[in-house]
Amino acid sequence: EVKLVESGGGLVQAGGSLRLSCATSGFTFDDYVICWFRQAPGKEREGVSCMNPGNRTPYYADSVKGRFTISSDNAKNTVYLQMSGLKPEDTAVYYCAADSRIPAPLLVRPDSYRHVEFWGQGTLVTVSS
Repeated sequence: EVKLVESGGGLVQAGGSLRLSCATSGFTFDDYVICWFRQAPGKEREGVSCMNPGNRTPYYADSVKGRFTISSDNAKNTVYLQMSGLKPEDTAVYYCAADSRIPAPLLVRPDSYRHVEFWGQGTLVTVSS
């Protein structure tokens, strides 16, 4: 059974930092692209950052480039999202996702969420102004 379990969300002031974790199990870690998506109230889910743990090449949405960093601990089958310089517009539920078919750079494009294979339950990030 594929499992993706997010943690690390919370309330932070603008300009602050948070690190999200996604602990995975039930599949071969290196064979999947692991992504972070987010969904703000009233908005569509959007890709934030993706990587294939096998080659560790990261991809980012333009809105978070230079502020967010995706990384992995392959020994723990865990992916992280380090978020810095947080803005109120980063407020959203952040989801971890895994897909074995779609290349990582395509998963940060609009509407990519419609095709993702597996999802975590999400973790809420609230950035106060």
